[in-house]
Amino acid sequence: MANQTIKSGQTSKSGQTSKSGQTGKPGQTSKSGLLFSGSDWDFKTLSRAYEAIEAIAIEELHLDIYPVQMEIISSQQMLDAYSSVGMPLMYRHWSFGKHFLYQELLYRKGGRGLAYELVINSNPCIVYLMEENTMALQALVTAHAALGHNHFFKNNHLFRQWTDASAILSYLDFAKGYIARCEERHGVAAVEAILDAAHALMEQGVFRYRRPPKLSSERQRVGVRERLEYEERSYNDLWRTLPPSKGGDNVGEKNSDIAERKKTLKLPEENLLYFLEKNSLVLEPWQREIVRIVRVVAQYFYPQRQTQVMNEGCATFVHYTLMNMLFDRGLISEGAMLEILRNHSNVIFQPGFDDPRFSGINPYALGLDMMQDIQRIATEPTAEDRDWFPDIAGNGDWRETLLDAWANHRDESFIRQYLSPALMRKWRFFVLADAASEPHYEVASIHNERGYEKIRAGLAQSYDIGASRPDIQVVDVDLLGDRQLRLEHKVKNGIMLEEASRDATLRHIRTLWGYEVSLAAIDAQTGGTLNERSTSQIGE
Repeated sequence: MANQTIKSGQTSKSGQTSKSGQTGKPGQTSKSGLLFSGSDWDFKTLSRAYEAIEAIAIEELHLDIYPVQMEIISSQQMLDAYSSVGMPLMYRHWSFGKHFLYQELLYRKGGRGLAYELVINSNPCIVYLMEENTMALQALVTAHAALGHNHFFKNNHLFRQWTDASAILSYLDFAKGYIARCEERHGVAAVEAILDAAHALMEQGVFRYRRPPKLSSERQRVGVRERLEYEERSYNDLWRTLPPSKGGDNVGEKNSDIAERKKTLKLPEENLLYFLEKNSLVLEPWQREIVRIVRVVAQYFYPQRQTQVMNEGCATFVHYTLMNMLFDRGLISEGAMLEILRNHSNVIFQPGFDDPRFSGINPYALGLDMMQDIQRIATEPTAEDRDWFPDIAGNGDWRETLLDAWANHRDESFIRQYLSPALMRKWRFFVLADAASEPHYEVASIHNERGYEKIRAGLAQSYDIGASRPDIQVVDVDLLGDRQLRLEHKVKNGIMLEEASRDATLRHIRTLWGYEVSLAAIDAQTGGTLNERSTSQIGE
């Protein structure tokens, strides 16, 4: 089944469009007073349900959303979306096909179900709905994705700072076409080699502490293309063959030169892909542009890794609240509500830590519980709540409290700010101390008066990707000397890089850099060098 679209109250099928005036007034119900009856759906029903849900979301929850575009897709198309990280326009790469085959195998064998929906952080916000969903499930995922996720994407400060929702679709369209043209001109193998190396560095290809430049407008992008074409016409390979300069013997002069070149190159640099894109001596203009494309995609997904609990919690809270409001107003039947609650329960199911199905904390469950707890604290606080949350306890305005939290926090700060003792007791949280010198774990804190602060801090820290991701930075390179790229990994809590992965990554960096690359492991506390590895020590 080809993609079918609902966009801003309009429906389309096979290129034909019917305007919302043909489907009745916003939120118009059937003669029974229900938005829908039975499990079957059509575009008119979907449009009517969306308009009713959107009206309540804006009126009751004060949500602020992008325009919505709904795509109705089949299970096969959902698998395709999985394979290309959920993006509607994505360049080709063998890893996407590998991921597709893996997901398809699990799905066919019943080892994993498909998502009921996918949502894209773009303007308009694109929501994929499965055509196999029942109408009750379509209503649920519409509230979840088209309202909940949509509001979070538009208003959370990380997404506002690090992504450009209005430009991402046009940029991906450009990227897909550009890489296809590179494959035609330079060969699939040559393009694949650059993409392989760049993909391997995506985790280290983001800005964490400073704002990246906005995606260029269409006019600026045309200028960039013209510049690249000029560079390709005038590209001269001779400059790369210049011999290394002879180093001086004066230690003071050497230190001065090192300090000067670090200042010129703005070192240390946390974003490896950015540094390689701007400073590699071997990349041709088209290769630099491919590295930049991968870097932009990596930056686009960076906020999502920091806000999984908040993002899914927001969407789950919104769909649960809106579905109950629809039921209270007599717009959905008891049968539909029971189906909605069953699917909702499946989403927020949290196995115990000793359950074979346990794979960690369910972000849907924790996020929903925390947001419902904020609602309780704002309206029905206990004496304990007033001690822990004097600013929000009893303020009566849970909507504005939640809107403020959704806008101004990420997972780590949200948990550190809002996780309550009542919720810690409900979840029966505890902290395990794992000392390398001891043969056993120690329960360091439990959910009691003495343990609340440590549990909250420990849980918040586990969601800080800055603490859990390797901190690798470019620290020095002499472009006029040996051109060896020197990297440092700041080792925290004695956690070293896995050797095979480290060596493979160094090879990929050398592919993009063209010369020797070394990586030193530096103790974050003492500053001492723990070990050093270079590409000359690694076999091909």
